[in-house]
Formats: sequence, C-alpha cells, structure tokens
Amino acid sequence: MNKTTFMAKPGQVERKWYVVDATDVPLGRLSAVVASVLRGKNKPTFTPHTDTGDFVIVINAEKVKLTGKKATDKIYYTHSNHPGGLKQISAGELRSKNAVRLIEKSVKGMLPHNTLGHAQGMKLKVFVGAEHTHAAQQPEVLDISGLI
Repeated sequence: MNKTTFMAKPGQVERKWYVVDATDVPLGRLSAVVASVLRGKNKPTFTPHTDTGDFVIVINAEKVKLTGKKATDKIYYTHSNHPGGLKQISAGELRSKNAVRLIEKSVKGMLPHNTLGHAQGMKLKVFVGAEHTHAAQQPEVLDISGLI
C-alpha cells in the first residue's frame, strides 16, 4: 500500500479563470475568498510550497462594501522614506479614487509575504465597472453567496 502524500509539481497544475462580482460584498469577506482561490486551497491538490491557484477577475470594484465606520476610520499609510514623507488615505477615499488598489491591498495582505505569494498575487485582475478584458479565457462565475 502506497502511503505517500501527494505533492503537486508546477507542471501538473491546471489553472481555471473565475469572475467575482464585488457589488455589495464586504471587502474582508471578498478578499478572504479570493485569496483562498488564488492560493489553490479550494482544490484537493493544494500544496503549500507550489502555486496551485487559479486566476481571479474581480469586477465592480468601486461597489465593494465597507462595513461599520471603515470608510472613515480605516487608514492606509505609505511612506516615501524621506523626512516628512508619510502619507495617509482613508478606505473610503481610496475606494473613490482607486478602488482597484483597495482590493489589491486587501487580497495581497492575505497571501504569503514571499516570492510564492507574489506569484499568486499576480493572478489577481481587478476592474472598475462590469467589463473586463479577459473574455478570451472564458472565465467561470465564482459564486461567493454561500461563503459570505
């Protein structure tokens, strides 16, 4: 009887494309589901040290829901590494100025902070509005209503 654990190799991975509509979905719950699919944790062949995840397209990024007082109280900071170079923006402002960056920061913060996590984060495609440029990949609709 063979009792070895299955470990996926990079050449064996079959990738799918999924579309997620962010309309009225809380940001954190959307990000958790998307990060799980990007890592490949929804597959039985998940291997922690291999990129087994799928591509995810998020549409209607500007319509994502920020619950509670996050629109005003959640602050994102950036620093230019120069004296006085600290900048801050609230989550509500970031959603109105650049909703793509808001979702990317949220999802990529839930991925591993190493080379593998960077490769998984590159498979995230976020669009403002209902149109996207990946129709040729024939993406499936990822139903997240049961996961929220």
